[in-house]
Amino acid sequence: MTQAVNKWGDPILRLQQPDGSWGHFHTLSQPTKARPMTTEQALRRLSVLGLTYKDEPIQRAVGYMKDVLDGRVVPPDGREQALNWDFFEKMMMATWIKRFLPHDEQALEIAAFWASLLQKSIRGGAVDAGAYEAEYRRHIPKLHKQEHIIGISQFYMVSLLWDMLDEETEKAFVAYAIDNPSGIYYVYSERIAQVPTAFQSLQTSRYLGALECLSEYGRASGRLQFAADWLALQKDGDGWDLGAAARDGVYFPISDSWRKPENRRKDCTERIEKLLEAIGGEPSCHQKREPSG
Repeated sequence: MTQAVNKWGDPILRLQQPDGSWGHFHTLSQPTKARPMTTEQALRRLSVLGLTYKDEPIQRAVGYMKDVLDGRVVPPDGREQALNWDFFEKMMMATWIKRFLPHDEQALEIAAFWASLLQKSIRGGAVDAGAYEAEYRRHIPKLHKQEHIIGISQFYMVSLLWDMLDEETEKAFVAYAIDNPSGIYYVYSERIAQVPTAFQSLQTSRYLGALECLSEYGRASGRLQFAADWLALQKDGDGWDLGAAARDGVYFPISDSWRKPENRRKDCTERIEKLLEAIGGEPSCHQKREPSG
């Protein structure tokens, strides 16, 4: 494990429970000193810090999520009635399993289900929200009167479906996410097609998070060129600096300390360079899926 993981990751790893979780998975209404984060928050931070499935804590966490999918474990989260919780819970587990194990058959089966729904929602080369809702209701029962559908442009859908879509659907999906007024839910809440007004800000860090999600899609490169051009204009000398406000405990910091501006600049520069490379090349946040056979 890297020095950054030892500095920022160790406090998180010490909180991991024997079952591989950090308690609640998705929501935690009353954080405490002993339980300050959800399993999902821990996994996101540890992933940013560089942990992979090769690391034992991640193996334990993946084992926990597979137990949830198999019905051997029930997370302590309350079952939300705003959507079909059974389908949403499976989607969450599959998303995080696939981020660490892209070839996992169980996660791929769930991903294929959502890919099929999306592919059947394309009309004239674009995502048709009405067609998606109709297709959704054909396969997912409505359990409560006020229940909403699980949205299209949100973290789980975007992160789960990379490498799962045909060319037409992938192009339409990426375009839909970029132009969606609410961005990618759970990651960034503004239209991605509009760059942030202030570069040195927490908003820009979250914006980069949305771009990183979309950069997993090979056909997103051309559609994200506007963002690459904007980032190039923000470069100051040989790097970038998002400022102290970008420190959120999720994406930043990576270095041991930001007391020295050069450490903050190093972290910001490495992140943006990695993103720019991903926009023009191979996926960078996931391991490439191994070929079958």
